[in-house]
Amino acid sequence: MESHTVVGGEATELRVDAAGPPDAPTVLLVHGYSQSRLCWYEQFDGALTEEFRLLAPDLRGHGDSGKPAGSERYRDPELWAADLRAVIDELATDDPVLVGWSYGGLVVSDYLAVEGSDDVAGAVLVGAITEKGTDAAAEIAGEEFAAMLDDLETRDAEASVDSLRRFLDICTAEPVSPREYHLMLGYNARCPPRVREALQARTGANADTLRELDVPALFVHGSADRVVRPRAARHHADLVPDGEVSIYDGVGHSPFLEEPERFDRELREFAKRVTGE
Repeated sequence: MESHTVVGGEATELRVDAAGPPDAPTVLLVHGYSQSRLCWYEQFDGALTEEFRLLAPDLRGHGDSGKPAGSERYRDPELWAADLRAVIDELATDDPVLVGWSYGGLVVSDYLAVEGSDDVAGAVLVGAITEKGTDAAAEIAGEEFAAMLDDLETRDAEASVDSLRRFLDICTAEPVSPREYHLMLGYNARCPPRVREALQARTGANADTLRELDVPALFVHGSADRVVRPRAARHHADLVPDGEVSIYDGVGHSPFLEEPERFDRELREFAKRVTGE
């Protein structure tokens, strides 16, 4: 695996992991709220890297990427799009498949709204949101997750860690191993509360972007997701001209961790189809 630093919007440095043949079709994996590129470890350790070039950035404000001051630097779709544009321009080998998990679905939608889909092969949204601050966004937010947002934004260190533990508890349907849990807790703690607050305070809708999407899209969701309601997948798929849905029975908010073999198989099949490989 390689590690790169890419300069995104407003000169924000972004850490990006890469694996797989340099000339293989690109799959760009975009993590969610408070998370990290490290969440994709099952995909980086699996068979996908035999056929695809995997790229996984830490989003601005997260992990090892820059954490610029000012909430406006986390609310502007142009900046999110510029970040992904920089990763694609510097590291992608061809038109990538964009994969957005949770809040990463909003970032992918921002990119499509700003940059269009001319250089995108397809999109996969996993337990995803595509807008914030709208009635539609409120309707698909998980009740348990919505109830803990204030605690996730607290500046009190002890309360913040406690809230992160409760957040991780609802990210999967069943508990992960102690090793995985502590890894997840560690990288979630690297996202400052001020960034979490800014992420949740932004507003914007991308329904029109989805309606105009001219590349195939796959919407993956766990039936036991407590962060984003499962009906979000069908809601989004109904908006796009070429959308399909894959529901994981009994799985929570993280299908790529909870059922990595199925997830990798479906992602492989989708990516091969849309890239013509």
